[in-house]
Amino acid sequence: MEASTSRRRFIAAMQVTLDGFSVQDGFADWVDSWSDAIQLVGPVDTLIQGSGMYPGYGLYWRAIHVGAPEAAEMLGRDTYPREIETARLIAETPHLVLSTSLDTIEWPPNATIVRGIDELREFKAQPGGVGYVVGGARMVRSLLDEGLIDELVLIVHPVVVGGGEPLLAGVAHRHELQLIDGEPGPDGRMHLRYHVND
Repeated sequence: MEASTSRRRFIAAMQVTLDGFSVQDGFADWVDSWSDAIQLVGPVDTLIQGSGMYPGYGLYWRAIHVGAPEAAEMLGRDTYPREIETARLIAETPHLVLSTSLDTIEWPPNATIVRGIDELREFKAQPGGVGYVVGGARMVRSLLDEGLIDELVLIVHPVVVGGGEPLLAGVAHRHELQLIDGEPGPDGRMHLRYHVND
């Protein structure tokens, strides 16, 4: 993909319950497919995440990418075509993983470990396209507080779970957001896209 000459944008896209939780005890059985968020972001040239998503992220998407039998076991169903396409994208797209503890990442093969927020800030200041902030919730909160998130895309599910990992609770300060798009999705979901005005 050809690099843009404009400054990079970071877009976070997360799936969330109506009462504001991203996962509960590491699970989210209310999510139909983890590929849905990236479908809303559009073309990206980098995927950005925190170390808390490993090794589960790599195991999950690698199994789908290589067509391993355990993929259907993890999903509880056959893989969707859009998940196979997302797994291909993940295998081919550079990743930046913010971590002070990881030494290596086995999959995806093109992941680079960055040790601090300043490295991400320097990367974002370079010419390029869109960096998709995959998550998790703590990572999104941290980058939001650091002024590094340009847009926040939410898939809001019509379910109330009453507990788990809150998506945005605990941010360090107030953030003003502007709704730039909102439309209904399948099964009662809402797709919301916000510009971060910080």
